Amino acid sequence: MIDIPDALIATQSKYNGAAGRAFLAALPGMAAEFLERWGLRRDGEALYGVCALVLPVVRVADGRPAALKLQSVDAETVGEPVALRVWGETSAGAVGLLDHDAASGAMLLERLDGHRSLSGMADVREAVRIIAELLAGLTAVRAPRSGGFRGLGEAAESMLAAAPGAAGLLADAAERRLLADCAAAVREVAGEPGDRLLHWDLHFGNVLAGRGWPAGEGARWVAIDPKPLAGDPGFELFPALANRFDAEGVGWRFDLMTEVLGLDRARARAWTLGRVLQNACWGAEGGERRLVPEHAEIARRLLGGE
Repeated sequence: MIDIPDALIATQSKYNGAAGRAFLAALPGMAAEFLERWGLRRDGEALYGVCALVLPVVRVADGRPAALKLQSVDAETVGEPVALRVWGETSAGAVGLLDHDAASGAMLLERLDGHRSLSGMADVREAVRIIAELLAGLTAVRAPRSGGFRGLGEAAESMLAAAPGAAGLLADAAERRLLADCAAAVREVAGEPGDRLLHWDLHFGNVLAGRGWPAGEGARWVAIDPKPLAGDPGFELFPALANRFDAEGVGWRFDLMTEVLGLDRARARAWTLGRVLQNACWGAEGGERRLVPEHAEIARRLLGGE
């Protein structure tokens, strides 16, 4: 038996409605099925995120610690196992995929230290540098054409189409102008959306410390929970600007990441403003009449700088 965390119940019900409730109802059976199918035993308390339940396990055959990740299959998660396999072939810095069931979306992953993430690193500059180095490795890989990944080109078209309506709902005139500036920046780069394999959500909490296997082998920082798509690496910088937000840090974080990744600053700025626009469009769908303050500040600082 597994206890489903209240927070996971709340997020699934809020964001996925009936499909989310059906996923929650199926979770105990899914867990039992894959514990048996992959020869696993439970090894600790369950962890969870917005859309997934993760069970620490041990593989009975060889004693290897692992993590059983259970999540529904949707447009954001369907490409995750493919991306993890591709990154695993290049040692790009993503969590290792040990097994996968395409029908259910269940994955058996290497075990990481779920209590040690970059969210707890006191030196924020070092944490940003680690994220930048991980992104450099991940985005060095071209998205395979057979992976069925979402494309940044389609995402750009969608957000540009929704931008006028989203701006029209904003209560503040300055925010309407700011969003129009974000849309103008995206239009400049939308014709060249890129072909790299992107993580899309590499914030500080999605970088965990590795445990090493066999036991004791090299510690490292590892990227987890990708929502992969094909596109320009400049689209990857926003999470590390918005997470652990510091207005005065926007400039140096952007500079550090663009330098480590070797990005064209103007293109990276435009695609980062695209993330502000994308979030604003999603907010408008939910009836929001103001920009997220941190997102608006990121846009203002990037638009005001060189």
